[in-house]
Amino acid sequence: MNKIKKAILVVSIFFCLINISACSYSFTGASVPPHLKTISIPLFIDRSGSGEFDLSEKLTNQLTKKFIDDNTLMVGDKLKSDAIIEGTVVTLTDGPAVLSGGANNTGKEKITARRITITVKAVYRDLVKRQTIFERNFSNYGDYTIDDNADITVLRRKAIDIAIDRITEDILLGVVSNW
Repeated sequence: MNKIKKAILVVSIFFCLINISACSYSFTGASVPPHLKTISIPLFIDRSGSGEFDLSEKLTNQLTKKFIDDNTLMVGDKLKSDAIIEGTVVTLTDGPAVLSGGANNTGKEKITARRITITVKAVYRDLVKRQTIFERNFSNYGDYTIDDNADITVLRRKAIDIAIDRITEDILLGVVSNW
């Protein structure tokens, strides 16, 4: 009986290790051309008309941080970089996300959550071969709840930060994995 338990334990550990090694993968460097080592990320342009005063800076800083953390391409100056990713904020919308029906005795629906959606046009260029690798739109969102006791501007800013985090992750994955 003791040998059977040990055998089951060894087999279980073996299968766990196989599953762990099979599931742990990385996009790092999956589709970055080998001659590209550095990337420049100039300040994004905001053409959304949203009035968010620091949207360009937040997007640019968050994307830069993600590239630094990822370490596939080193972030550098435009004049010394092998590649560049330029971004333009196309839209920032703030619309209803969740409606609750008739809870306030008027029979009317009430908005209980809103969604910030940001769309960015990103252009990724190979400066060595002087060609565009991709030019596409990335869109993502962040939600915030409508709470009479909370500062709606703080909640809205947090939703914008969530959308920025998601969209910059999408852009990074687009560059390093051709996703």
